[in-house]
Amino acid sequence: SDEDIQKKMPGRNQTFLVNRVSWAATYMQRAKLLQRVSRGVYRLTDDGEQLLSSKPKRIDINLLKKYPAYVEWNRLVHQKRMPREEGATEIPEQKLENTLNQTIQKINRNLEADILHRVRDLSPNFLENVIVKLLIAMGYGEGDSGGCVTGGSGDGGIDGIIRQDKLGLEEVYLQAKRYAEGNNVGESDLRNFVGAIDAAGTTKGVFVTTADFTKAARDYVERSPKRIILIDGAMLARLMVQHGVGVRTHDVHEIKKIDEDYFEDCL
Repeated sequence: SDEDIQKKMPGRNQTFLVNRVSWAATYMQRAKLLQRVSRGVYRLTDDGEQLLSSKPKRIDINLLKKYPAYVEWNRLVHQKRMPREEGATEIPEQKLENTLNQTIQKINRNLEADILHRVRDLSPNFLENVIVKLLIAMGYGEGDSGGCVTGGSGDGGIDGIIRQDKLGLEEVYLQAKRYAEGNNVGESDLRNFVGAIDAAGTTKGVFVTTADFTKAARDYVERSPKRIILIDGAMLARLMVQHGVGVRTHDVHEIKKIDEDYFEDCL
């Protein structure tokens, strides 16, 4: 279905379909069932034609082990590794990659939860500064000086401003609510915010809360003629991790794969 085709792997831009097809082609090449002709183009070998004509119910690792080419490749891969424990089974690279992706996703979810907890424990002014820094990190505003915090007495319901051009002709107004979980922002808060940016003569706003928004609040924004973006606590934490606000790189691991084009050009 279209939904299956578009479904993406956790934490990645690659779709499940592309990932599965890529791994299937890789493993069948190792068994010499497929031959790569050019980028994205493969053809069946004689062994591949014979296997296809037999109409197998399933092509998996156990089936590939019947082919000497795959067995030899597998032997070369493991001969320099530490001996496996007796009874241990081979773990396909695809599963290892999926496990790695799931582990990274879990680490990031834990990190996001920790970030949100810390932001809720600090002052409202801290949250306002975080939002300005985050939007600048996301590419909004003109450099480090493209945004500022305006919150305080007499702020008119505006906690910050992002200037999208050097002259300040295009501005995005910000509102921040440091709320505990379950204390969701309602429609009245959004009405007040829309009134504030309308009085300021602009049309764009970002409303951020460390909690969530009620359905009525979200419905109101959908109907509003103003362009209002809502960022709840979960989204705030996720964006902070993605754009490096309040976090630092702890470790970096590179995963390399064969460059098929390199070897193809050498033929």
